[in-house]
Amino acid sequence: MKRKAKVSVVIPFYNCVYVDLAVESVLSQTYPQIEIVVVDDGSTRYTEKLDPYRDRIVYIRKANGGTASALNAGIRAASGTHFAWLSADDLFYPDKISRQMALLEQTGTKFCHTGYCYITGAGQRYPDPVSTPFSGKVHQIQTMMTGCPVNGSTVLMEMSVFSRVGIFNESLLYTQDYDLWLRVLPHYEWAYIPEPLLDYRIHPEMGSLQHGEAQAMEIRMVQATHFATLNQLLRKEARR
Repeated sequence: MKRKAKVSVVIPFYNCVYVDLAVESVLSQTYPQIEIVVVDDGSTRYTEKLDPYRDRIVYIRKANGGTASALNAGIRAASGTHFAWLSADDLFYPDKISRQMALLEQTGTKFCHTGYCYITGAGQRYPDPVSTPFSGKVHQIQTMMTGCPVNGSTVLMEMSVFSRVGIFNESLLYTQDYDLWLRVLPHYEWAYIPEPLLDYRIHPEMGSLQHGEAQAMEIRMVQATHFATLNQLLRKEARR
């Protein structure tokens, strides 16, 4: 019987009270070959929440450097053939990894993302899932040029993608994911599962609520950086 590929789930952790719930959601996955890499980005609080899981995770502690640096540290330490990212305040649904891996095998693609649901700090799920399917490549490029509908914690992709496009840009504080997806877009087709397979937690301490203006400025900078490449790709796809 063919051995299943290993998925390395990287959880960047910085003073997040929900980190144990995130780890539990990965341990509850139906997919059998999973490695959990928790990167403690200089936390001063809630590290004790990881104590019950030390024998089931790869734990890395580093000086605080931001989400991108934590993700990159996890990628370097990972032993899997595939990468997934879970923010420490979010939750995977039990069949997330298994469904994504099946879709990658079925489609022959190397990058997959999914729909998701918002939840409150207490875990109450909002009624309307977020689903943003693309009608085609042109629509996909146009959408990605104007904003990022891809939730980073829904993404699963082959580690080989990093060899081609590079890892996360550590100079970006808020848009390291958007920047990477824009680097991936010209080279790979994406698979998508419209159903929600992630709970995305909304709470007062989340960075997007605390640093909205700075995040908006960084979004515009990332879009400007990739505009020429994506505009060329858009013209190419429109001629097909």
